[in-house]
Amino acid sequence: MNGMLTLDQLKELIGSGDIDTVVVAFTDMQGRLIGKRSTGHFFLESVVTEWHACDYLLAVDMEMEPVPGFKSASWDKGYGDFVIKPDLATLRRIPWLEGTALCVGDVVDHHGQDLPHSPRGILKKQLARLAERGMVAKMASELEFYVFDEDFRAARDKRYHDLQTAGWYIEDYHVFETTKREKLLRAIRNGIDAAGIPVQESKGEWGPGQEELNLVYAEALEMADRHVIFKNGAKEIAWQQGKSLTFMAKWRKDLAGSSCHIHASLWDKASDKPLFADKEAPNGFSKLFGHYLAGLLAVGGDATLLLAPNTNSYKRFVAGSFAPTNLVWSRDNRTAGFRVLGGGSGLRVECRVPGADVNPYLAYAGLLAAGLYGIEHELPLPEAFSGDAYKSGEVPAVPNTLRDAYERFDRSEVMRAALGDDMVDHYVHAARWEQAEYDRSVTDWELIRYFERG
Repeated sequence: MNGMLTLDQLKELIGSGDIDTVVVAFTDMQGRLIGKRSTGHFFLESVVTEWHACDYLLAVDMEMEPVPGFKSASWDKGYGDFVIKPDLATLRRIPWLEGTALCVGDVVDHHGQDLPHSPRGILKKQLARLAERGMVAKMASELEFYVFDEDFRAARDKRYHDLQTAGWYIEDYHVFETTKREKLLRAIRNGIDAAGIPVQESKGEWGPGQEELNLVYAEALEMADRHVIFKNGAKEIAWQQGKSLTFMAKWRKDLAGSSCHIHASLWDKASDKPLFADKEAPNGFSKLFGHYLAGLLAVGGDATLLLAPNTNSYKRFVAGSFAPTNLVWSRDNRTAGFRVLGGGSGLRVECRVPGADVNPYLAYAGLLAAGLYGIEHELPLPEAFSGDAYKSGEVPAVPNTLRDAYERFDRSEVMRAALGDDMVDHYVHAARWEQAEYDRSVTDWELIRYFERG
């Protein structure tokens, strides 16, 4: 694949001087790439085998504040190191950074086992459960984001107020309007594609300056790697052009939120044949697909914390906004939380719940855990919903606050059985901290509303 490198190819490029830097990274709880830059020769001499980092990196909040109370890492334990094992299947050139390659790794303990709270390891655990059944998951992320004419520093200096979006009217699918920011989007599309991450297309989304970029589907672990590299790369390319962009789920109350629709299907591992379609069945669904989708409906709400991880995530769930407020399924109906699309080998389910702030490893793992629950228990598939799901008060609702989501995740026997108690306890603790930090903050809304009149 264009942009991907074997170790031998990397050796040649380092030897010729074409590559002198290797970014070695893993993904933290928030879905960010965390790592180091190694010289090319030192990567080959040492880092290619393993590298170490402080274990607090999977026990901090968005501000990098060491959060007290984690079982895995603390001041009492001395915040020691954990080990990162580079996965050489992820080795690729980063064309927008001069002389640079990147390699994503797995966070493991000193015995080489994936840490139970490492996002990539959490997804690998669910993929291993599928492999035991002779199946693989293929997935795709559709990511939306807003583009701004200020750079990141200028936006910060303005405290993110009165920012100039790279567009000034509603422009869903408008070609001319998106031409105004085509210099940036072209660089992102071509750069990401050249890094071994096939891009389908980009388009203008509903909000002024809002874009959507779709990546070609792939095996789930590969797709999650591509997702985080794309987000990091899009920010880097925007910064290089003096622009900024945000993947916040809801950056302004009067504008559309930014989603991450996740498409998924299961395939036979040995034959690489799709398993969701059955042309003999009246609805075209295999029994496996019916059970998988029934699992999403039955326990998808338990996994909402993994789909909407921040307090801001829940501000996107607004009726009539194309962000779902429900957990029903329907055929090609954008008001439903789970939208069934395609047919034959293209039959898949789109989960419309996540926002663009999602950590893909965790979201994919939560959805697969729910689907596997349905398969293992052969759950029957309810009838498809029809009509406007926003107007129905009789359908299961998505938890509408972070507090509701982490409490439900905490008490979910299904999630604990699938993901492990250590994982659940870790992410519930992180969410409680995030909620507590939000609860004690004083917002601009409160100052405007109460400063004089309160």
